[in-house]
Amino acid sequence: MQFFAPTHVYLEKNCVDNHKQELLSYGKRAFIITGKHSSAVNGSLADVLAVLDETSVPYLIYNDIEENPSVETVAKAAAEGKEFQADFVIGIGGGSPLDAAKAIALLIANPQEDACCLYEPKDLKALPVIAIPTTCGTGSEVTPNAVLTRHAFKTKKSISYNIYPELALVDGKYLASANGRLLIHTAVDALAHCVESRLHAKANVYNHMFSEYGLSLWGQLVPVLEQIAAGPDAVPSSLSDEDLEAFMLASTVAGMAIAQTTTSLPHAISYEITYNHGVPHGKACGIFLAAYMDEYARNNPEDVNRVLSLLGFDSTESFGEYLRRLLGSVAITEEESNLYADNIMANASKLSTYPFPIDREAILRILTCSLDVTA
Repeated sequence: MQFFAPTHVYLEKNCVDNHKQELLSYGKRAFIITGKHSSAVNGSLADVLAVLDETSVPYLIYNDIEENPSVETVAKAAAEGKEFQADFVIGIGGGSPLDAAKAIALLIANPQEDACCLYEPKDLKALPVIAIPTTCGTGSEVTPNAVLTRHAFKTKKSISYNIYPELALVDGKYLASANGRLLIHTAVDALAHCVESRLHAKANVYNHMFSEYGLSLWGQLVPVLEQIAAGPDAVPSSLSDEDLEAFMLASTVAGMAIAQTTTSLPHAISYEITYNHGVPHGKACGIFLAAYMDEYARNNPEDVNRVLSLLGFDSTESFGEYLRRLLGSVAITEEESNLYADNIMANASKLSTYPFPIDREAILRILTCSLDVTA
């Protein structure tokens, strides 16, 4: 067994200001990586800029990170960061800006390399990364992974480097302005992290501490998410500061779980659905969880029952019905289903995360039980 968690994490209200001295200790020229709108709306960007302005730290903002960021976007941003001579990177937002920040930090620190190095394992180090999550699903603030879209291969894949943020500043108040659909999708991503890390070839006693605690936290949020799903255009005003902090805590704990194991087959299959059908990442992962657990139970029903118990469900059927109420459905063709099954069977690294032998027929079962497959 092994355990490794180098990121210094704070989870509290106003933690950017509370820990500004530590934030400022990682460099003298900050490159801020974020999306177009949300960090400006939820106050996270303003909190960071207030700290940098107070101490006259020069900074450059790159706010053109798209959902499921591409290698091309990362390369473009890194070029600007190199010109600015940034010596640390601050990622603000959901998984897309945080993952992009890690890859950008690697490219800036290695100006002799181009973007091809992201998928060529070499002895390269990255600039320090500060992670400030503003959604409740990524876990990227405590994981070493950075998943990018590779248009050349029509898929998403994690880069070949482990880049843990040096510091994670997690504040539930940034969720207050999120719409309900975003909150549902990102929370379900955290759920997928907990389930996949618990039912994983690398799962062990250390990992169980995080995955099972994350599942128990998520189980407490089951009725809250059902309420949100009834009116998903805005987060219900009944959500308290404690609820928002609980969502963030569940997400960060889930990230700690997958940092020890990586994700498994639901994430691998989800990349096909996200890339080819534009389905949001959390939804694309969540729709496969019940069928994945059914497949797993063919070999180890005890572990699946443990997961269900922690979440408060009595069967994978009731769990799947709950997820469909939250997420809706996704339709693909039979031809696409066969193509995606072939692609997964060719992905040896992801197949190795499943602790039992698995064949193409089993992958097809997961696909057809989870999706609306048409001829």
